[in-house]
Amino acid sequence: MRWRRGVRVCVAALLVSSSAAGCATGPSLENRGQVTAPPGDSRHLSIGSAGFTESELLARMYAALLGKAGYETDILTVGNRELYEPSLESGQIDVVPEYAATFADWLNAKTKGADADPVASPDLGTTMKVLRALAGPRGLTVLPPGRAVDQNAFAVTAAYARRHGLKTLSDLGRSKLPVRLAAGDECVQRPFCAPGLERTYGIDITAVDPKGVGTTPAKQAVQNGQDQMVLTTSTDATVEQFGLVFLADDKKLQNADYVVPVVNRARAGSARVAAALGKLNSVLTTEDLARLNQRVDSWRRLPEDVASAYLKAKGLL
Repeated sequence: MRWRRGVRVCVAALLVSSSAAGCATGPSLENRGQVTAPPGDSRHLSIGSAGFTESELLARMYAALLGKAGYETDILTVGNRELYEPSLESGQIDVVPEYAATFADWLNAKTKGADADPVASPDLGTTMKVLRALAGPRGLTVLPPGRAVDQNAFAVTAAYARRHGLKTLSDLGRSKLPVRLAAGDECVQRPFCAPGLERTYGIDITAVDPKGVGTTPAKQAVQNGQDQMVLTTSTDATVEQFGLVFLADDKKLQNADYVVPVVNRARAGSARVAAALGKLNSVLTTEDLARLNQRVDSWRRLPEDVASAYLKAKGLL
């Protein structure tokens, strides 16, 4: 991994302390109410990855596209948002793949406190507006979202769906079938899980089987009939291996967690950076992202090879 001069010590400190107070290079949040500095266009850009497969794939694709546009790049893996977001603000990391709704609510809680009401919504336009309003004073620019979205998704067996004529969550609600849901134990209280399914769709959730989100045991429990539905994510490419199919979230219970690049404005806010990263928006779909995840997680291929092959197949490299 290559480092910009003067960055190594600050990033190392960041990995030890989430405050990274001694590493901040930009103005304090209190002084950033008006973003007046022109967008930067640094020659060398660091791309952040959150350390899970999908984030690493996106970071690799960002690095390749920026490399083709003439930038020198490196990739810095930092395991959680509490660590990499301050580094993005200070310019130690220049570009990060994010998720619109999740990042909006996270920034809102950081600004207003952990008990702040959520601000994201199922509507992408509304979510992007509030996200940009929260990101701007922190010296961050949120680039346009693409077509790919990674959000909660619910699946049943294909046989169960055929037997009861189910294609959507509304269909399941109308069926009045009792549903035991395989999910994380927090699903009992989360508004986008069991309570939301009951309130929005009228689904009769009789119990939550705490087997985790999209885990193999959770999918197996639905496959063998112990449970009727599983909570996973929209980029889960393994549901078919368990004989499962997604039910469409036709009333948009889930928030708009579209993939969005977020950049440090002072270092990577130029139109050239936006154009390079925007090329991915025109091709990458939720289904594509699921297949790319599968190649890494199930086929054991290297993320850099999978990312490069995809971009070449789409004519972007």
